[in-house]
Amino acid sequence: MTVKGSPITIEVDGTNAPITAGNFVDLVQKGVYDGLVFHRVVRDPQPFVAQGGDPQGKDTNFPSDRLGTGGYIDPKTKTERRIPLEIKPEGANEPVYSKTITQKPVLTHKQGAIAMARSQPADSASSQFYFTLADQGFLDGSYAVFGNVTQGFDVVNNIQQGDRIDSAKVTQGAENLKTPQ
Repeated sequence: MTVKGSPITIEVDGTNAPITAGNFVDLVQKGVYDGLVFHRVVRDPQPFVAQGGDPQGKDTNFPSDRLGTGGYIDPKTKTERRIPLEIKPEGANEPVYSKTITQKPVLTHKQGAIAMARSQPADSASSQFYFTLADQGFLDGSYAVFGNVTQGFDVVNNIQQGDRIDSAKVTQGAENLKTPQ
């Protein structure tokens, strides 16, 4: 992913979050994230998240106070794609779907994690994601982490509200992920 001309390398985990990682990669490959705005960046009173991925963010006439309310509309079905909440507890063979967990997950909200944003219903994630700007353990078990930043966290740490994703592309491993139906 490139933001303000600077690269961010994200490693997605298709083993522990196959649907969530597959959804993100599919949207990257479709060009959905190119040009989208980071509509929510929270640093005060302490570093929290930088959130983007609302397809409404491409429309420069869309009211900024409504950003963060949209998801990916599948052009074939004309409906918003929703994916199940997917969290794999430590020691489990498979992820738990469609509900929060109290066990420690394999993928945690450590600094630089990338996870899917969602509204109140567990299965409401679509295209919006966030980077954690610091460890956010209290989110573990409630939101689906699907990877982490491996290079360019300094770029993530400097994202300002209103900054846009120049482009996102898959550089390797897409053949290993599950594409949402």
